[in-house]
Amino acid sequence: MADAVVEFLLTNLKELLLYHADLIFNVKEQVESLHRELNLMKAFLKDSREKRDESEYVREIVRQIIDVTYEAEDIIDKVVVDAATQKSRSTLKKIFKPFNHASVLSRNAREIESIKVKVKEIYDKKMFGIVSLPVGMPSRRRAQEKRQPNVEEHNVVGFDKEANAIIDRLTRGPDFLEVISIVGMGGLGKTTLAKKVYVDRRIEFHFYLRAWTYISQEYSRREVFLSILESLGLVTDQMFKMSDEWLSEELCKHLRYNRYLIVIDDVWTVEAWDDIRMAFPNTNLKSRILLTTRNRDVALNANSSDPPHDLRFLTEHESWELLRGKTFPKTSCPSELVDLGKQIARKCSGLPLAIVVVSGLLLKKEKTRDWWKRVADDVSLYVAKDPKQCMDVLALSYKHLPDHLKACFIYFGVFPEDFEIPVWKLLRLWVAEGFVQESGQECLEDIAEEYLEDLVDRNLVLVVKKRANGRIKTCRIHDMLRDLCIKEGSREKFLQIIKGPQNPSFGSSIPNYHRRLCVHSNILDFISSRPSGPNVRSFLSFGLDEKDVPREHTTFIPEEFRLVRVLDLRSLSFPRFPNEIEQLVHLRFIALFGKFKILPASISNLWNLQTIIIGTISRDLKILADIWKMLQLRHFYTSSISFLQGPPAQTRKDNEDPFVRRNILTISTISPDSCTENILARTPSLRKLGIRGKLVVLMEKKGGSTMFDNLAKLDRLETLKLLNDTFPLDPSQCIIPGLPQSYKFPPNLKKLTLSDTLLEWEHMSTLGVLPNLEILKLKDYAFKGRHWEPLDGGFRLLRVLQLGRTDLVQWDAVGHHFPRLQSLVLTHCLNLEAIPFGLAEVSALQNMELHWLKPSATDSARTIQRQKLLIQQEQGLGNSKFKLLIYPPDLESDNKLSLPVVA
Repeated sequence: MADAVVEFLLTNLKELLLYHADLIFNVKEQVESLHRELNLMKAFLKDSREKRDESEYVREIVRQIIDVTYEAEDIIDKVVVDAATQKSRSTLKKIFKPFNHASVLSRNAREIESIKVKVKEIYDKKMFGIVSLPVGMPSRRRAQEKRQPNVEEHNVVGFDKEANAIIDRLTRGPDFLEVISIVGMGGLGKTTLAKKVYVDRRIEFHFYLRAWTYISQEYSRREVFLSILESLGLVTDQMFKMSDEWLSEELCKHLRYNRYLIVIDDVWTVEAWDDIRMAFPNTNLKSRILLTTRNRDVALNANSSDPPHDLRFLTEHESWELLRGKTFPKTSCPSELVDLGKQIARKCSGLPLAIVVVSGLLLKKEKTRDWWKRVADDVSLYVAKDPKQCMDVLALSYKHLPDHLKACFIYFGVFPEDFEIPVWKLLRLWVAEGFVQESGQECLEDIAEEYLEDLVDRNLVLVVKKRANGRIKTCRIHDMLRDLCIKEGSREKFLQIIKGPQNPSFGSSIPNYHRRLCVHSNILDFISSRPSGPNVRSFLSFGLDEKDVPREHTTFIPEEFRLVRVLDLRSLSFPRFPNEIEQLVHLRFIALFGKFKILPASISNLWNLQTIIIGTISRDLKILADIWKMLQLRHFYTSSISFLQGPPAQTRKDNEDPFVRRNILTISTISPDSCTENILARTPSLRKLGIRGKLVVLMEKKGGSTMFDNLAKLDRLETLKLLNDTFPLDPSQCIIPGLPQSYKFPPNLKKLTLSDTLLEWEHMSTLGVLPNLEILKLKDYAFKGRHWEPLDGGFRLLRVLQLGRTDLVQWDAVGHHFPRLQSLVLTHCLNLEAIPFGLAEVSALQNMELHWLKPSATDSARTIQRQKLLIQQEQGLGNSKFKLLIYPPDLESDNKLSLPVVA
């Protein structure tokens, strides 16, 4: 961690000296000298890395380095704020409201000089005799070495009997609603067992509706109901505005006439179960609730007549099988490591989490007897005979992380318990926090994604969902690992969690050494107490419900948290855009929600800003901010239709365009009118583009060309959304005549989303010849017409196809029309008679998901399922991996389903 702290400050000082020297003009020499001293400190940290675990003296020096680096960072950042404030003051303010700027400069110089002395003293008193040790390069895998992450495993050693016992209890027994609980300590595998049961085919066929939700120590009943409705594919935008009682009744209504299974994971209290149980009707259809909990009282309260399933520890044999399978998944364990491996497994005391984490540790170095003996000795010290000491095992894994991953791992502590973390946001936060260092020409977000994959490979982060392209969509961290992150984060002066008024520091000044403040509840109460965090660099809010901010509190952040770099306040709703934000000159990441109609011009002065996320209830957002002045901007997200202004057209100087912004990777969503050459030509590195509005504007010819033609020049664009929002007119009144020719699309487009475009199916031939298209999402009313027959030779790389509401009746296709299709999702295609039987010939097809289709269409899907199994059996490929999901399931067809078996 100390290495990362020093490296981040050195990078900031370098940027200041190179690009913003005017802000530190009066102390430039002192800053340059401090930069040199810190480089010596960096070299010492590198040389002492292997000694830190062995010497308390070295650890004390490292702690002093962290303290003095934070102190130096505070002083330099305040110098920049003071200079920027003085620079922005008008002449009148300088005359009528003067302040002693010379005195401030003098004080700043003295403070920097004082820090230099402290740095030198620490370096001079460092431990003599520390020798330079060779340090390998970071273990970050290069792009070509990437592999798809594994979602939480269901085939864990020792769980087959456990799973069969649970499945038997779920599928047999009384007709009335029954609650079955899995009880065990943290890390024992309750969630893993529940997931193994949840995806079992016997469960899929037995229950017509299935849903999964998490309940942690702090929960919102409203969020639980919405989560279940979303899992069932029933959630609508309107539901987010409804009360808890309405959502409960709506959920109850949908469940009443179906046999359902609801898995409620991680229930901590009796009160939590009592708070939500009314939403689950007892209609004598053999419905079931499956709870996981650490608290036996919760299980007995939920079902007092039948005992819960007590999850046991793994036996020594099972523990070794799990460890061996994790460390040698494709080969046998070398004989010289077997005894040590069994010793390590035994000392994990049957706790699966400890075994999985230690296996990740073993994988990160060569499989030598010396290394395994070191781990075995440490495990014996930490775990001994008490499995509750697993925290120390987890700490062992953290200790062996390379420096560039330690800050990334501890950062998971900022998120609430059981929080499903969107990876796109996590990566942008890591970049804004300075955890990701540049490496040649490689994109920072790509490097950050490699960091995440490394943490997943080390079994420290769990993959919850994957994208259609196999990359991680959402992730989370185990409760015990989160506790470790919070513990280490506090010890390293890295973060502080605010949970509510019961917190000792609630409503008071934040301790100077805490760099990140994470508010998990009672956010309005917290800001009403006027907290002060002069040295806080990140302020993140995770309130359970969105709260309106009173006008008198809209300025609390700029006034009390002047040095903040990351500001995520999406759980608050602001009545207006807080213009005072312009004072936060160090800001790199901002996420705000409110009733905004304008993004003010003052935001342009935030030269460090990298990511802007603006949510607003307004349909339109006028962008007065000049994004072309924001040299560090990388991602620009808005929930509404944004109207961007381009830079002055005549800006070329010495044949170079000073307004080209190669850093900008994301713009979403903007109006079609904003897709001018003046704007898109200045964003050549754009990867994601969202366009929302009257798309006919894009297709209109003016002077022989259309604005859509400008997209062809975006040769790095991979994701494009075209949303035909014609409000207040109906989309049928603003019909797009057709799609541009294929060569006018971005040449490297991989993912395309269309909505409300009402195109004729004949235009699918244009999309079919896009050379790199892998994912095609046709949302509601993207296409119209009763008949679709794809042309031969198209969709050569298409892997995912989604169809939303449409009037399609007959779809004629065979296997060669979609040769690489892996996933097909159909939603509310109410008129479709059948899914083409020819898709059974597509060997790559693994998943078919149907929502609200007519019986004949679902029957055709089951026929395809039977045919795919038959083909696989004929080819001797064993059981089919093809997965068919139908919502809502048809009882009659379910009971009649029988899969063919080849003799």
